[in-house]
Amino acid sequence: MQIGFIGLGNMGGPMAANLVAAGHSVAGFDLTAPMPAGVTAAASAAEAATGADVVITMLPNGAILRSVADQVIPAMRKGAVLCDCSTVDVESARAVAAQAAAAGLGALDAPVSGGVGGATAGTLTFMAGGSPAAFETVRPLFDIMGQKAVHCGDAGAGQAAKICNNMILGVTMIATCEAFALADKLGLDRQKMFDVVSTSSGYSWTMNAYCPAPGVGPKSPADNGYKPGFAAELMLKDLNLSQQAATAADADTPMGQLAAELYRRFVEDENGRGMDFSAMLPRFEARGRG
Repeated sequence: MQIGFIGLGNMGGPMAANLVAAGHSVAGFDLTAPMPAGVTAAASAAEAATGADVVITMLPNGAILRSVADQVIPAMRKGAVLCDCSTVDVESARAVAAQAAAAGLGALDAPVSGGVGGATAGTLTFMAGGSPAAFETVRPLFDIMGQKAVHCGDAGAGQAAKICNNMILGVTMIATCEAFALADKLGLDRQKMFDVVSTSSGYSWTMNAYCPAPGVGPKSPADNGYKPGFAAELMLKDLNLSQQAATAADADTPMGQLAAELYRRFVEDENGRGMDFSAMLPRFEARGRG
């Protein structure tokens, strides 16, 4: 395929590189990030989109997505698909999909899970919202960039799945870190704690696959000074999106709301910016009950 790729940062860069390695022709545009090897640099987002079968975007937020959509949709040929892999608010995803449909284009909101490691290894999970036809058009590219792609429903469903998943992730990580900090203060060995919980009803991804305690369980960012695999400020972004969606949908999400506030404090007031989201463990360890 001829692919336009807009947003070639930590995630988009390796995703585009994997498409090139699979034999696709990729024209890329980014204001600051370097072009991956084999990607043809375009002078603008519109130029990258011109003549493309699929245009993929990987952008920081919904406002930037809307701005880029205004540039690329008029440049895209009828029948092409605009596939946004950013994590943005549901309203922006739906607005861009409607704009694309009005121009005779297919559209998908297809945020990803798997982080920079997954982007580099081609093992991302895509959760996509949009028409079945658009999903089938892009599926071969999902198969290159990731290990799984799920069609979640109509426009916005991909973003809904992503923010619900990451609300669970944020809440669960906080609970896992709280439990380790409590275990420490009760004199319980961390390895024994892991051995029990990882095979009991407290089993979770944050415990079993991404343990926040250094030296316990599989290797994780905790074993590398909490250098981010998934930065705390990105978790805060996703939790804020979940609460924005909850407000719009009149949904009661008290744990999600509290998790968002705790990560806000951690990132903005407690030097958590630039650390992995599992660095909540030393944060709780240093605090008392009051």
